[in-house]
Amino acid sequence: MKKPLDSLLDFYDKKILSIMAVDGRISVAELANQIGLSKTPTLKRLRKLEQTGYITGYQAQLDYDLLDETHVAFINVTLSDTTSASLKKFNAAVKELVAVEQCNMIAGNFDYLLKVRTTNIQEYRTLLGEKIAALPFVSHTSTFVSMETVFDRQKVNL
Repeated sequence: MKKPLDSLLDFYDKKILSIMAVDGRISVAELANQIGLSKTPTLKRLRKLEQTGYITGYQAQLDYDLLDETHVAFINVTLSDTTSASLKKFNAAVKELVAVEQCNMIAGNFDYLLKVRTTNIQEYRTLLGEKIAALPFVSHTSTFVSMETVFDRQKVNL
């Protein structure tokens, strides 16, 4: 795990990160205007933040209503074996499931929390029964279906 280098970040770097987290497609000129620097030093700072790993990439935010992928469920997964080798096998296998949007190892009564997205409950049931249950060392799952996303800090409206 990387150790944050906050002491290396100044006011301008932190402002760039704050703005980029909301709008990764902002032009360098507009970014420079918003932080109060000219384009050249702003671009240098942006590149430094990318090279040092503070900015790890850029992605598009998709409209899941248009894609008909609105069924969201959270799955508690308990493994039968939690040795390092078993966890590595599970981690590698779960990454292959496209419907799994997020996977977190949890400290608690279960081992992993998965966020999955499918088109409907039938597709979800197939995913759970044929793919997730077949992942290495899965002994038990418990599902919580999302009725509504109240907010998502990762989602930005343009």
